[in-house]
Amino acid sequence: MTSPLHRRPARFGPILTAFALACASAAALSAHAASDMATVRQVTLDDRKAVIATVEPKHDLVARTRISGTIASLSVREGDLVKAGDEIALVTDEKLALQMQGLEQRIEARKAELTKARLDYQRAAKLRQSGTVAQAYLDNARTALRVAERNLEAARSDREVVKQQSEEGAVLAPGDGRVLTVPLQGGSVVMAGETVATLAVDTYLLRLQLPERHARFLKQDDTILVGTRGMDPDPGEDVREGRVALVYPEIQDGRVIADVEVRDLGDYFVGERTRVWVATGKRQALILPERFVYRRFGVSYVTLADDTEVVVQVGMPTGSAPTNERGEQEVEILAGLKAGDKVTMPQLSAGNDETGERS
Repeated sequence: MTSPLHRRPARFGPILTAFALACASAAALSAHAASDMATVRQVTLDDRKAVIATVEPKHDLVARTRISGTIASLSVREGDLVKAGDEIALVTDEKLALQMQGLEQRIEARKAELTKARLDYQRAAKLRQSGTVAQAYLDNARTALRVAERNLEAARSDREVVKQQSEEGAVLAPGDGRVLTVPLQGGSVVMAGETVATLAVDTYLLRLQLPERHARFLKQDDTILVGTRGMDPDPGEDVREGRVALVYPEIQDGRVIADVEVRDLGDYFVGERTRVWVATGKRQALILPERFVYRRFGVSYVTLADDTEVVVQVGMPTGSAPTNERGEQEVEILAGLKAGDKVTMPQLSAGNDETGERS
């Protein structure tokens, strides 16, 4: 027969299980309540100012002519991509062709002179062996032979110079890049050293100008926020970070100039302007997790812990608002709340929510 002690676990087992489930449910409700409640915090953020930056190539390259003449052909136009050593244009000079013809005839004459001097020397050497002529006659023939050889070498060197000048008529790209301008046309007469094309290297950067009063805040390696492409005053969600690569040590027209390196600027136009945000000090700001802010009829609201609905003004995000310990994005509250206010998640319905989207 089973004793009462053996039947006791079967009697209290369901009670213990129910008690454990109740504790777990209470903990879950407590965690859920904590996640549905937030406190407005006051933090220190970078005080960022919006300025205009211009896309510039990191280096400008210039393709120049090496000889004077006429542009026989142009191989590129604005916007073309070129590699180092590619032919951009060909400059020809008709005088070089005439000089080449004259040098070819001179070389043939020098060859004939050399042949005659060699025969005279061989004849003088035989006569000297027989004792017919004096040693001075042989020496004169040897000298004439050497002079003829040097004259032929000089004529050939002159031909190489003219040939090299003709080859230098090809205007080559000094490096990899995109053609920005081609100021000349085919048939134009050019002088040596004249610009045929300007190129921008593939690496672009942003050149910004700050008022002199903000110059002390701008330092090398500072982080710059770059908004969407163009002049949109709202940076949107596609905020990118750039790094100040160089701050020029000269203030021009009351402004300090700096170069900012940003990835993936290759699809921008050279000279295109875009809006960036530069840190010019620190400021105090009120922040709140973005999910507690909702919009209705174009107005932003939050709900306090006592179920009071409050209209708030939310600042435009510029990438400086931090995230909380849960990794949630926080927004800046410009008006409507104060530090320490408790807010809760609103109970929105389809009837009173305009869009159902958070601010």
